[in-house]
Amino acid sequence: MNHQIIVESATHLSAEDLAALRENLHEQRLFRQEQLQQLAGPVASRVEDRLQQRAAGQVEVYVKLAASARMVLSDVEAALKRMDEGSYGVCRLCRRPIERERLMIVPQVHYCAHCQQAKQAVP
Repeated sequence: MNHQIIVESATHLSAEDLAALRENLHEQRLFRQEQLQQLAGPVASRVEDRLQQRAAGQVEVYVKLAASARMVLSDVEAALKRMDEGSYGVCRLCRRPIERERLMIVPQVHYCAHCQQAKQAVP
């Protein structure tokens, strides 16, 4: 991992910012991995028993929670990879730096606020 490359490509972030963001991403990755283990563990071991014990709505909640956790985990791992490659903090669409405040709130974000709004506006 080359922090110099990261700092050059995302000059709006200090070395301290990047260290804090990396720490946050590692914590999120661990949390999501543990969450997925907890969600999958009992259900995978006795699926039929669990399905009979739980209402269909509860099973659906577990499925959606697991899907959401997998999605966030994937985004977190992609952000860590971008850090390692030196492209972290750059919008995937406009290639401009993502706002520091935005990264501090959601460190795995892919787009600047402007491009995110434009992307969501498209049906």
